[in-house]
Amino acid sequence: MTQQPARICILGGGFGGLYTALRLSQLPWKSQKPEIVLVDQSDRFLFSPLLYELLTGELQTWEIAPPFSEIFAGTGIRFYQGTVTGINIDEQRVHLQEGSEIPYDRLVLALGGETPLDMVPGATSYAFPFRTIDDAYHLEARLRLLEESPVDKIRVAIVGGGYCGVELACKLADRLQNRARIRLVEMTDQILRTSPEHNRIAASKALDARGIWIDLETKVQEIEPQAIALEYKNQVDTIPVDIVIWTVGTRVSPVVRSLPLKQQHGKLTTTSTLQVVDHPEIFALGDLADCRDAEGQQIPSTAQAAFQQADYVGWNVWASLTERPLLPFRYQHLGEMMTLGTDNATFTGLGIKLDGPLAYVARRLAYLYRMPTLGHKLKVGINWITSPFTELAE
Repeated sequence: MTQQPARICILGGGFGGLYTALRLSQLPWKSQKPEIVLVDQSDRFLFSPLLYELLTGELQTWEIAPPFSEIFAGTGIRFYQGTVTGINIDEQRVHLQEGSEIPYDRLVLALGGETPLDMVPGATSYAFPFRTIDDAYHLEARLRLLEESPVDKIRVAIVGGGYCGVELACKLADRLQNRARIRLVEMTDQILRTSPEHNRIAASKALDARGIWIDLETKVQEIEPQAIALEYKNQVDTIPVDIVIWTVGTRVSPVVRSLPLKQQHGKLTTTSTLQVVDHPEIFALGDLADCRDAEGQQIPSTAQAAFQQADYVGWNVWASLTERPLLPFRYQHLGEMMTLGTDNATFTGLGIKLDGPLAYVARRLAYLYRMPTLGHKLKVGINWITSPFTELAE
């Protein structure tokens, strides 16, 4: 009897999961190639750093969210669209919502995080998260209703002065123009606390130029259907709003939190080889992994980090099945990029500091390089080059 090929099951099709799968499909399997299975709730991969561009019409869904069926064509990777409801780590089986099971020899946990909307009363019912394609569609539908309404000013409150909040504020200001009244609500005493100073200064200038109001050291007490209650210096003011967008926090999915595995800060603890402690057959990366690399530095929960981790996880899964030594992860901070409107961005890293239109182009090119397949890079790149001429001809 021929031995069944090993099965590698990857849960989550974000940066961590998708790029791990693609890496595994490219490695040299001298004997029988294992079955590579990727499971995700959506039928599309989302290039999340470009999600803001959907709201301004700069990009289309197909450019930033290609279907998995298109990405995996010719790779041998099998894709399941489904929701993970449980993982039996003793029997090495993944349970899906529709009742099917997937046994595995190696498991890669890359389910990402969720936006916690239960942090203040009313947020679950009335706030818009901004993490997925569906989130962008729901926000787009609400914006269109308001744009078509007779209201003079569209009042927007964005909770969180981190990257997502700042980028959203600038994009929405450019979309809504003089109809916008946007406020950015931040608990601490400054926006972009973890960002390089150059990026923070450029962002502050961009927000100021667009007339965006910034509420620092301000807490959200409650969100109502058309109002938000804000606390500043022990005084609570209720302010009328048309949209509240929630960008604060990331929480690991309940399926992962319920696993009997070592966890810290609500995340799975991994070794430097990105294996879950005491379970070398399970690898974890991205938002759900509490990871320190070979140098002992804490790895941030960013797309850049997940992209780098995926390369190591792919190699280490392959090494564990082919009896080769595993490599400890070494994180390289390559810089930070932010979009600050429809023709502006900022970039800091590798000894370079840019902002303005040049940084905007550099950001686009950097993300084009990171697109998942050569075919998709070519389609998107050609579209970006030709679209200005197409618009002129119309």
